Amino acid sequence: MKNTLDKTLRAKLERTIKTARDVAESAARAALEQLGVGEPNAFAHLSEPERQLRRELRIHGRQLGDSLNGGKTQSMDRLVEEVAYEHWHRMLFARFLAENNLLMYPDPEAPVAVTLEECEDLAVDEDAANGWELAARFAARMLPQIFRFDSPVFQLTLPPEHQHRLERLLADLSLEVFTASDSLGWVYQFWQAKKKEEVNASEVKIGARELPSVTQLFTEPYMVSFLLDNSLGAWWVKQLSVGSNQFSVNARTLLQSAQSEDELRAFFSRPGLPLEYLRFVKTSSSTLTTDNFFDGEHWMPAAGWFLEWPEQLGELKTLDPCCGSGHFLVAALLMLVPMRMELEGLSARDAVDAVLRQNIHGLELDQRCVELAAFALALTAWKYPEAGGYRVLPELQVACSGLSISVKRDEWLALATHAADLFAGESQKELFGNRSAATLWHTQLTAGMEALYALFSQAPVLGSLIDPHRITGDLFRANFSQTAELLQEVLARENNTEYHEAAVVAQGLANAATLLAGKYHWVITNVPYLARGKQTDSLRLFCEKHYPEAKNDLATVFLDRCLEFCKEGGATSIVLPQNWLFLGSYKKFREKLLKNDIWNLIARLGPGAFETISGEVVKAILITLSKGNGVPHSELSVKHLLQGIDVSEPRTAAEKALRLLTAEVKSVEQAKQLENPDARIGFYEQEDGGHIVEVAECYQGLVTGDIERFTRKHWEVDVSNLKWLPFRRSNNNGSYYGDVSEAILWENGTGQLHNYASVARAQLHDMHESGNRAWGRLGVAINRMGDLKAVPYWGEHYDNNVAVVCPSKNGSILKALNVFLQSEDFHIAIRELDQALKVTNATLVKVPFDLDRWTK
Repeated sequence: MKNTLDKTLRAKLERTIKTARDVAESAARAALEQLGVGEPNAFAHLSEPERQLRRELRIHGRQLGDSLNGGKTQSMDRLVEEVAYEHWHRMLFARFLAENNLLMYPDPEAPVAVTLEECEDLAVDEDAANGWELAARFAARMLPQIFRFDSPVFQLTLPPEHQHRLERLLADLSLEVFTASDSLGWVYQFWQAKKKEEVNASEVKIGARELPSVTQLFTEPYMVSFLLDNSLGAWWVKQLSVGSNQFSVNARTLLQSAQSEDELRAFFSRPGLPLEYLRFVKTSSSTLTTDNFFDGEHWMPAAGWFLEWPEQLGELKTLDPCCGSGHFLVAALLMLVPMRMELEGLSARDAVDAVLRQNIHGLELDQRCVELAAFALALTAWKYPEAGGYRVLPELQVACSGLSISVKRDEWLALATHAADLFAGESQKELFGNRSAATLWHTQLTAGMEALYALFSQAPVLGSLIDPHRITGDLFRANFSQTAELLQEVLARENNTEYHEAAVVAQGLANAATLLAGKYHWVITNVPYLARGKQTDSLRLFCEKHYPEAKNDLATVFLDRCLEFCKEGGATSIVLPQNWLFLGSYKKFREKLLKNDIWNLIARLGPGAFETISGEVVKAILITLSKGNGVPHSELSVKHLLQGIDVSEPRTAAEKALRLLTAEVKSVEQAKQLENPDARIGFYEQEDGGHIVEVAECYQGLVTGDIERFTRKHWEVDVSNLKWLPFRRSNNNGSYYGDVSEAILWENGTGQLHNYASVARAQLHDMHESGNRAWGRLGVAINRMGDLKAVPYWGEHYDNNVAVVCPSKNGSILKALNVFLQSEDFHIAIRELDQALKVTNATLVKVPFDLDRWTK
């Protein structure tokens, strides 16, 4: 994970990928138009092979979602995107393979590695236009799960001028791009960058067409390492510490005697398994397993022991339901291989194959990402030291959960009937032995196809939110793995293009349904972020129905879904936005998780956590939760401790990554989080005593709607009458009067501002009618943004970036209130409750307040 692209190379790769998409899509459209793919009738000059290719491309385009438009011109937008992506990425993957000595000439005796230069020399003999075409062909043969060799997309030839430009773009990339560990992750983000900007600028609701680009966000390597080290790494520590052998005895001794976390990390790490982000805490709890291994204080992994995970790694099932380009899957593979080599005595090759076969599973809404993830896994498996290089790998368990079904139900189910006809006669006898077996085969395939149609009708917008367990009765009894096998038989014999395309999609859906119906010990991912107000109606209504507590953001809905994927006692490790930890709209969601599940570890990252996102746009957390279902759990008692790390102060991703290694791990009782205001999550123990709200009130300020029109500097106007009144803005210099340097055109509350508010803003109109209850009183004015600076308030009007706290009854407490609100204690307490850029006035008074202490 250390060999990552520097900024210069990454910028070069970004420019290349963005240009490549424009060129490839222009090339794809030109090639498709030359064949008349969008036209209702074939051009007269086309040869019969060209006519057949045109028919296949039209069928493929409709399967992707292009519309026939009532028999008129067929749209080609989705087909253009498909052709462009597949042609460019086949070339790109070929160079990745070549630069890693993994591009193989398909010699029937033994495949031989070839270079791009050798491909150029071989091109004529292999009937290829040039070396790039041949290299791409070799790559496709090596990666049948990624590139459909029978796809009509690859029978299409791009115009030479476009093809040559793509080749130059690829050739100009540096060798380092193809050997860096994170290049593939950036590739798809850069491919989608322009589309993402266009969608965001359009402000349309986000649905199936927009989701893949808008929610694409490359996960920083340090985030992946932290989550994996503090889940799988923590389990590894447990596994090495519970045995009766000498190493386990030494491990337990060290856990009791170590002087630092570094000492422990060095002991439990292995070559290829550095565990650099694994955090430990000291505890007096004596339980490691059912045996009492410890007496007195000792170290343990901060996230816990993960006692419910299987003892044997061969049984551990992991899933990334939003796998993107496979960053988490590859990182998990690289950790699991050395573990299985040591614990099971496997060779590197056998360990890699075993991990791919038994441990690693991935789902993704976007088929393009599935191809990238599968390629990343294959490339890592072939490059793993001492694993033997290129070889045929076990089938990769990565599937697309967002494939579309673009035909009507009757047409979809016709595939099963057609399959029965396909296997009639002698083949029926050969395959089934008798007619009753053939009838059962047809019944099973029909049930499977019907279940798939019911499940995946909204797949392009729901993806991994699809849950086969919601289907009841006969539909759920359909065996999706069996359906996939039956469809494989169909594909082996099918020549009809339309049925073949339908069977390809159906088999992909059956594979996805098998993974979606599974239960896993460990779910790891970076979820898509999308607020409820930006979601298309179908997605928003689905979330409201099935995830009512989490519905306000797609990110929290996916957290809920990840816990559903977990077996009892299984864990989910996720990158999430942080606002759900404190916003009032998530109160019921927090309460549900606090009561039902086990909170292992949270790292609060704050702004700047993503190197490519600046400012306050995304404030992230890294969190690991274990599924508890609200029942007693071996790791959860009344005093179960939630562990937290706060690295929100450093401003860059690099600084945050370093601080995650050394920042204090704070421990708070999970159950006591329910006692916090609105069950907000904070890394502090609730103080005994009251809150500000018990002795004071907090009011928000005016929203003028047109600040420049109704305000002036106070020295520019006559403030001797009620036409212009002193007006407070947010305090940026700390002086007591520096924030009251303006005046507002008030006109006794009945003039121009009143009239404007009556028309433009109902909220402001109501304020004008009733008057703000803080006006004319003494209190404390607080900036609602940034540093939350507090200064005395003298009763003037103020804007909405300011909140004013006034004693509700006893005015004598004002001095104590003022001292507290200006103190560092208040700043720390409020930021524990709410890390939003702008804090609400309701939140400001929910801070604990010890009146006696601050009065003294």
